[in-house]
Amino acid sequence: MIFDITTFTVIHVLISLVAIAAGLVVVGGLIAGKQLDGWTGLFLVTTVLTSVSGFGFDFVTLLPSHIVGAVSLVLLPVVFVARYGKRLAGRWRGVYVAGVVLVLYLNFFVLLVQLFRRVPAMLVAAPTQKEPVFIVTQLIVLVMFALLGVAAARMFRPGAVPPRGVAMPAGGVASR
Repeated sequence: MIFDITTFTVIHVLISLVAIAAGLVVVGGLIAGKQLDGWTGLFLVTTVLTSVSGFGFDFVTLLPSHIVGAVSLVLLPVVFVARYGKRLAGRWRGVYVAGVVLVLYLNFFVLLVQLFRRVPAMLVAAPTQKEPVFIVTQLIVLVMFALLGVAAARMFRPGAVPPRGVAMPAGGVASR
């Protein structure tokens, strides 16, 4: 490993927090009907880095965080294809929106797990993460993300995305 475990952990956590913050901005943009290309790129790249770097920690047994990371790494290429390959055409818009919200939820799910393991008051409230407070918290977050996903799916109606190499002026009409 290039870094000691403490440095690696700090880098992983910072990347994860950037991914979550950028993801919240992207989902907010979807709900507002905007693409926010720069934020989307930041979200997707940092989410890939978060998921990949999660496998860089020593482990003896497969943990739920590894499963979540693996699921995220399976979903992310589909999101990339929907956004950059298929350019949100047809059903790919819905695939993109669902994928973005789901991948962000997975990041947030792991964040909550880590908070319940690391923040003393939360650890006392749910030491095994099988306690009602943990389960209710995760259910509330799941419902919130489901509602965000529904809102994003309803509100995100990007204009015609121009073919590659065609500029989209401020007025929204593609020209060659």
